[in-house]
Amino acid sequence: MSAPVKHRILVLDDDESVRDVFIVMLREKGYEVATAENGFDALLKLKDVVIPDVIISDLNMPKMSGFEFLSVVRRRFPKISVIASSGAYGSRAVPTGVLADAFYAKGEDHPDTLLNSVATLIQTSTEQASAHQCGSAPVWIPPNGKDSNGIPYIVITCTECLRSFPLNVTKEENPEVLETPCPFCLNTVKYIIDFSLSVFSPTKVKLVPVISRKDTAR
Repeated sequence: MSAPVKHRILVLDDDESVRDVFIVMLREKGYEVATAENGFDALLKLKDVVIPDVIISDLNMPKMSGFEFLSVVRRRFPKISVIASSGAYGSRAVPTGVLADAFYAKGEDHPDTLLNSVATLIQTSTEQASAHQCGSAPVWIPPNGKDSNGIPYIVITCTECLRSFPLNVTKEENPEVLETPCPFCLNTVKYIIDFSLSVFSPTKVKLVPVISRKDTAR
């Protein structure tokens, strides 16, 4: 009799203690777990290892934020279901502009909430994949600096012709989907400006390790 197939979960968080807690929680339920420290690290894992069934990603991380990473995942790996995770939001609703199927509020939600979300997304993976492919995902773009006149700008890469062009940013907006025509091919590029690395980042939430029943019985 063949062994049941283990579902694979990829966990992203720049806090090692959070990754460790998630590993314990998920492996207790029989999942295979891989981890990454940030979006760039995760993209390398997606190239080198078997594609996971579900990704759990923190939002505020160095090098490549979860906002930007999830946007890349939606465009390149639309069949993967994703859960955004953060201690900066108290609501269970997916934050505006975040391309995720579910949200886990660290420090607010019970661990079972995360486990139930993982199980539900695995069960509905086909439906989720179809929904992801129906629409185009906006590009999350970090600010690039200031031009010679001191005006902040971003550099946008067209999703159609792949040519890049600068665009001035007059003020920091709440995360929302914006649009601009590509000056080269006139394709409409959807984008969101990622100010997550330039604004105040809330104190990280410390998670309490999950102790299994096996451990308490010893």
